[in-house]
Amino acid sequence: MKAIKPLCFALAAFAGQVSAQEQPLSAIGWLNETSRVPVARPVVPPQAETPVAQGVTVPDVTVMPLEGARRDAVGLLPPDVTGLPVTLWLASREGDLETLWNRTTAEPLPAVQALYYTLLLAEAEPPSGDDGAFLATRLRTLMRFGAIEPAHAMLERAGPETSRLFPLWFDLALLTGDEDRPCEALNKTPALSRSYAAKIFCQARVGDWATAALLYDSAAPLGLLSKIEAHLLAQYLDPEMADDSVSLAPPSTPSPLVFRLYEAAGAPLPTRSLPRAFATADLRNTAGWKAEIEAAERLTRTGALTENRLLGLYTDRRPAASGGIWDRVSAVQSFDTALTSGSADQIATSLPRVWSHMARVGLQVPFAQIYAQSLARRDLTGAAAELAWRVRLLSTEYESAAKSPPENADPFLAALALGAPDPDTARTQLERSIATAFAPAGSAATRHEALLRDGKLGEAILRAAILLDRAGPEDYDEIGDALMTLRAVGLEDTARRAALQRLILGQSQ
Repeated sequence: MKAIKPLCFALAAFAGQVSAQEQPLSAIGWLNETSRVPVARPVVPPQAETPVAQGVTVPDVTVMPLEGARRDAVGLLPPDVTGLPVTLWLASREGDLETLWNRTTAEPLPAVQALYYTLLLAEAEPPSGDDGAFLATRLRTLMRFGAIEPAHAMLERAGPETSRLFPLWFDLALLTGDEDRPCEALNKTPALSRSYAAKIFCQARVGDWATAALLYDSAAPLGLLSKIEAHLLAQYLDPEMADDSVSLAPPSTPSPLVFRLYEAAGAPLPTRSLPRAFATADLRNTAGWKAEIEAAERLTRTGALTENRLLGLYTDRRPAASGGIWDRVSAVQSFDTALTSGSADQIATSLPRVWSHMARVGLQVPFAQIYAQSLARRDLTGAAAELAWRVRLLSTEYESAAKSPPENADPFLAALALGAPDPDTARTQLERSIATAFAPAGSAATRHEALLRDGKLGEAILRAAILLDRAGPEDYDEIGDALMTLRAVGLEDTARRAALQRLILGQSQ
């Protein structure tokens, strides 16, 4: 191996910017308006008054140490915010919960996604006998949804300097560009990680090139590094090797460290085909506008990025090309301009076009969140008024929309938004199942009753959410049962929004 020379790569700070006026993300920037995740409304006891739904809310959360609680009980949403008891998971088995979280789909209904975030971020005691595995499961699930910053914040709140949690801490730090602290911890306590690649990287990161080279020369011949790790670390330690080394094809699922080493070598990997967690890397000034928009769309679909951040990217500049994503950007900009001008004719012309573009990429609900209030103030007629009304039903303003329907509004949707769908107005089997689920004084579905009797509230909610998440268009019994259980445990708002999304989004495909 050639003599090792210090490498002075400038690793960009992981903070996206939309415009010169926008503040960069903080160390836990998900708490900022631009990146906080949506959560479901608090749960109320079944015997309490049915809550007046106001839609998904995102409370302001102050991150502060837990007093006297177990490390595994850590969360970012306290019980007085979620309405969930601290015994949420206590009666369940960790293995069962891990299996359930692994069954969640990549892009759930937005109402279900908000409920997932509530469960994942809630402060609650872990399953009885759990040794820290459930916290790791929650963190991995957040990463799978692309919610990197809340996962990072929760892990740091728990105290990540343990052999079980350190690998996750290191991965999250690499994705957020905040690896100095975990590297400092690993250099001080090498037993935190078995990864020699991480140890070599961290020694080099603090400028101890001699120790990094010694570790490399010991680990590489013994096969303690993968082929790709050995190749990239050699270039990282000695940049001159990049000129005469043989390039290796990148793995389909690189580790965050391998991803960062490719970036450091001047060959950043495109994130479109990588797990969603890597999309956050494109929300930096180092990526092109197209890559930023595509990454923002991926993250907005799972609520890991707010719709306002996406709108900022859509309207950042005029597209210099046409076709594909640029037609979508143009449609958003044209509609935004029409809405600002106040011309009803322009809005009526541009709304169907932009709605069609949003439907193609599964962004109808974020679009509704952005524009619902503005549409409510516009005097539209005919088909445009009916479409604008459906858009509003997909937002947090759905109750307000239901109380002022246009002339040609669907009566079933209006009644559903108010929590009392009339079976007599149901026209399809799905609507009939939904109407049955919203019957007054309804109880939980039979399949979930035993869980609730056994005190497994969190598991019952999670199973109902997954049932709704994975149900196909004609899985009427599953959809009905899921809605019944969610309503029975007090998640009225989640049930209404999920039912509305099922009906409206199914019609817009």
